[in-house]
Amino acid sequence: MEGFKNKTVVITGAGSGMGRETALQFAKEGANVVALDLNEKPAEETVAMITSAGGFAKAVVCDVSNRQQVIDTIDQIAEEFGTIDVMFNNAGVPMAPTKTDEVTEELTNLLIDVNLKGVFFGIQAVMPYMQRQSSGVIINTASINGARPRAFNSMYSASKAAVITLTKSLALELAEYGVRVVGVNPVAAETTMLQGFIGDADYDSGKEKYASSVPLGRLAKAEDIANTVLFLASDKASMITGSLIDVDGGRGI
Repeated sequence: MEGFKNKTVVITGAGSGMGRETALQFAKEGANVVALDLNEKPAEETVAMITSAGGFAKAVVCDVSNRQQVIDTIDQIAEEFGTIDVMFNNAGVPMAPTKTDEVTEELTNLLIDVNLKGVFFGIQAVMPYMQRQSSGVIINTASINGARPRAFNSMYSASKAAVITLTKSLALELAEYGVRVVGVNPVAAETTMLQGFIGDADYDSGKEKYASSVPLGRLAKAEDIANTVLFLASDKASMITGSLIDVDGGRGI
C-alpha cells in the first residue's frame, strides 16, 4: 500500500514507542519520513528499520522544548523536501503517581516544556508552510488523562488537557487554509515509557493495575495509536478537524 506516497511526514519522539511504530507505518505507505528525537541513536535505529524494509527516512536530532531549534529544524526539512504534509507532534514525558504537593518545580517545568510547549512549537514552526501550500494535517498526541484525569497525576493531566484545547483552537484558526488539526488521546501503552507512569512500583503489578482500569481489559499497543494516526492523516478523514480520538479501550467513558 502506498497511501502516502511521496508525502513528507515529520514525527517527533520517533525513536521509540508510538512515534517509532507510526514512522514505520507511514513508511510502509510510501511516505518520506523525518524521524525527530532528542537522542540520535534511537532516531537512527528507527530509520534503519525503515530503510531495511525498503522505505525512506531521515533522522534528525531535535529538542522540542527549544522553540528556535524546532523552527530551524522544520525550515531545513521544508527546504529539503519542498512540502511538509503531515506533522505528528508526539514527543512527551510521563509522570509517575505523585501527590500534588510533592510535585517538584523541575518536574512541572519538564512536563510543560515537552508535553505542551513541544506541541505548540511544532505547530508554530510548521503552520506557515501548510498555510502557503493550502494543505496539511497536524496531529497531536494528548492523553485520555487530559480528558478524564487520574488521581495523583495532576500536572501530567493538566499538560495533556492543554494539548486538547490547543488542538481545538488551532483547528479553528487553520481551517480556512485547508489545514486540519486533530489528535489522539491514548491510554497508557505497552512502550518503554510505561515504567515512567508506573514509577517505583513493581512493573508487572503496575501494568496490571493500569490494565484493570480499561474496560477492554488491556493497555494500548503502539500500533493501536499508529493505526489511528494514519487514518487521521489520510483523505478518509478529510472532514475531521478539531477532534481527538480516544484510543483508550473505553477508559474515557
